[in-house]
Amino acid sequence: MSNDRRLSAPGQLQAGDDLDITGLATEDLPNGQLTALAAQYGLRPSAERPPIGAYIRNLWQRRHFIMAFATAKNIAMYTEARLGQLWQVLTPLLNAGVYFLVFGLLLHINRGIPNYLGFLVTGVFVFNFTSRSFISTSTVITESLPLIRALRFPRAALPLAYVIIELEQMVLSLVVLGVILVLTGEPITWYWLLAIPALLLQTVFNVGCGLATARLGANVNDFSQLLPFLTRTWLYMSGVIFQISTLDIARKWVALLQINPAAIYITLMREALLASQRESQPGARPFNKLKCETWHLHPVKPVSHLDWSAYCAPVTNPAHYWYYGIAWAVLALVVGFYFFWRAEAQYGRG
Repeated sequence: MSNDRRLSAPGQLQAGDDLDITGLATEDLPNGQLTALAAQYGLRPSAERPPIGAYIRNLWQRRHFIMAFATAKNIAMYTEARLGQLWQVLTPLLNAGVYFLVFGLLLHINRGIPNYLGFLVTGVFVFNFTSRSFISTSTVITESLPLIRALRFPRAALPLAYVIIELEQMVLSLVVLGVILVLTGEPITWYWLLAIPALLLQTVFNVGCGLATARLGANVNDFSQLLPFLTRTWLYMSGVIFQISTLDIARKWVALLQINPAAIYITLMREALLASQRESQPGARPFNKLKCETWHLHPVKPVSHLDWSAYCAPVTNPAHYWYYGIAWAVLALVVGFYFFWRAEAQYGRG
């Protein structure tokens, strides 16, 4: 106990203690530069940026930590909610229900799209996976400052873990989606297996972009506030609630909308799970000018004409969608990882 009746920690000076520093001189310090001395004893800066090869190896060595961290976060996310983990499925389902009410029943955007409910729910689930990955990773650095400052580990493990959290929720959503599609009349076929590589490509894309948004969110405080508006705009440009290939705009704009990454992964998932989409997409059948024009000219499509869009010529080759999906995934991962790694030494400064 010190004289001012405060607890004194080990090594704390009490009142009346004198600290004599007159005996310290520069000659008492070791000769040479501090950097050389640190190198002599194998000391390194705690926040240095390792070479990219060593960084990747360190990240791989901590894969079990990343998985455990993601699973624990996922379980804890809804522990205080009465419905618990059901909100992982209820949230996208409620979003899809609102979109179906507004755009399907009130605005009748579903005209000309067979099985619009399955079309819409698939688009909402797939886009929700990407948008939630972006939003959650944009704040991961600032929200994890105590962990970053306490432990030494590759900082890329944090955004990667958050994308895995969204992946686990997406897998659960796909189970519910499968039930919905069967109830709406979609057959279970071998094409459903193509949903696996489509989901993996989207996950790689989300990881790359998640790393980029993590750095942007750490450097720009307002970025996480702006991101929801950007993703909402992206939603309306990605064919979540309408069919891009049937838009009455210039073909070059249709092509640009079709090859944007969100639209690509939504299309790949729809064509894997929805037979009605595979059979009605432009180019699925030999070109027939009369049937194509008839489909375009009727604002209210008869049920017998819902799939006549298949007789129209495609703007972009459907066979190339997988190439676009692979290209977007690789590009996002390489650029996003390099962009995040370049600022490795800056994370944790607050």
